[in-house]
Amino acid sequence: MGRWAIAMGMCLGACCLACQCVHAVTPESLVDPARYLVDDVDPARHALAAEVARFDEDWGLLSRQTFEAPAAAGIAARQAMLAAWRERLQAVDFAALALDDQIDYLLLAGHLDFTAKQLAREQQRLEQLASVAPFAETVEQFVADRAANRSVDARAAATQLDKLAAAIDAAAAKWKADEIAVPAELAPEAVRRVRHLSRQFAAWRRFYDQYDPAFTWWTKAPAARVEQALDDYVKLVREKLIGDDDDRLVGMPIGREALLDSLQHEMIPYTPEELCQIAEQELAWCRVEYKQAANEMGLGDDWRAALERVSTLHEEPGGQPALIAELAQEAIDFLDARDLVTIPPLCRDGWRMTMMSPERQRVNPYFTGGEVISVSFPTADMVHADKLMSLRGNNRHFARATVHHELIPGHHLQIFMADRYRPHRKLFRTPFLVEGWALYWEMLLWDEGFAGSPEDRVGMLFWRSHRCARILFSLQYHLGEMSAEEAVDFLVEQIGHEPRNARAEVRRSIEGSYDPLYQAAYMLGGLQLRELSRELIGTGQMTPREFHDAVLRENSIPVAMIRASLTDEPLTRDYQCDWRFYELAAESETPRED
Repeated sequence: MGRWAIAMGMCLGACCLACQCVHAVTPESLVDPARYLVDDVDPARHALAAEVARFDEDWGLLSRQTFEAPAAAGIAARQAMLAAWRERLQAVDFAALALDDQIDYLLLAGHLDFTAKQLAREQQRLEQLASVAPFAETVEQFVADRAANRSVDARAAATQLDKLAAAIDAAAAKWKADEIAVPAELAPEAVRRVRHLSRQFAAWRRFYDQYDPAFTWWTKAPAARVEQALDDYVKLVREKLIGDDDDRLVGMPIGREALLDSLQHEMIPYTPEELCQIAEQELAWCRVEYKQAANEMGLGDDWRAALERVSTLHEEPGGQPALIAELAQEAIDFLDARDLVTIPPLCRDGWRMTMMSPERQRVNPYFTGGEVISVSFPTADMVHADKLMSLRGNNRHFARATVHHELIPGHHLQIFMADRYRPHRKLFRTPFLVEGWALYWEMLLWDEGFAGSPEDRVGMLFWRSHRCARILFSLQYHLGEMSAEEAVDFLVEQIGHEPRNARAEVRRSIEGSYDPLYQAAYMLGGLQLRELSRELIGTGQMTPREFHDAVLRENSIPVAMIRASLTDEPLTRDYQCDWRFYELAAESETPRED
């Protein structure tokens, strides 16, 4: 009730209807830095963990408030908060901070700067899409007035709604006449924009309808007309920009400049092109190992034949859950026998299992994990070809290579520890540590002999090759060098994916629900942790268990900052990461194959 009441108290924009303002926050106050500063805390002396937690909560509240604001005003409000917090951080005596607080300072400062760049791009896209919905301001004003708890003049609203319906019809006519154009890369954003307006209007109408008899009496017909016109408008814009093929792959490449900004934020001092070179080197290593495993299977050096044979070794319907439980325990026993990491008792047996829905498998054809491992397996209603591809893609040896990625020592153990150690750092959670940690263990378990048979090695190599491919196709897609369909072909032809699974993998990567660097982060984060382990375990400064426990207690932050913490690296307020964690072939005499 509290959050609802606060959100209802927000006002953005001038009132376009005859109404009475009961409680409102003016647009001027939204961009006043004082609104986002707290007087009862001295940032120069207060632990940075509390500051991070405070910002995270304040940002969450503002984001919920501005969800119902006009888009431009919402961006301006968030920019104002970022500016206020940047000023707040400048008051901190960085040199007087302990190392842990210095790390939090740098992470928060980097988060503020990167978020500001993202908002600037969001504002630019909004301006580019101004012609997509020329009636947007009217819809947004209705919503903003309701959020400000302004009493609605039902009769005046009916007149406004009648005009709004006509404006939507006029805009639709322009779309049909091809008088409105949108750059191809902004098509998904344009569809999301009009869909959001439609949903905002529907929520505005539901708020008053039946609860305010005068509103219902005056607006029943015109509001229904607007709601239907908006629904039709969304379908029209989607059809014009994307088409009605649900299987079509639609994304929005962000470009090289945005990739470089993201890499700087993640403290990865490499260009996208250098990262692709890393992926090529690692993929070459995989091919050598693939051929060796194929040879042991009696297939010469035909790695595709080895992959084909392993793909047939799947469970029968109903048998997958028992296999997952077996593989989870096998990994735990392997870790215990080698004393590689601490597994708290509650974490050890606190995970659960569920089966992934067929709808979700369209986006993620494999497992996802954490406290709950979601198991991908075909269902009776799938078409026959899809059913067979799902069976093959979730075979015993592929599953053996990934169950530990999702559970222990992977995401379940990782999330368990992150919830208990430095939880304020959830704000900085990065896939380079979240996915890098689980991928690092795939590498380490390989080195420790976890893959005993050549079939098991093929299973592990499929995923390791897949992580290399994710770097290549995701970065090249965002650089504009590879189309989505070409990415699907690449996964099928060069990695050995089933076509259905390759399509789902690419859809997951480009549709917008994942950060553009997310897919590249698996392998790259794993390589960062492998290099850090060499620096600390390889030199005898830490045991494997000490190292792994220490990494977990830092929470899911950039690996460069974990390195700074574990090595007591001197830091400065203007710190820039220059840690080259991987030796490129161009920098050495021969490519690395270890």
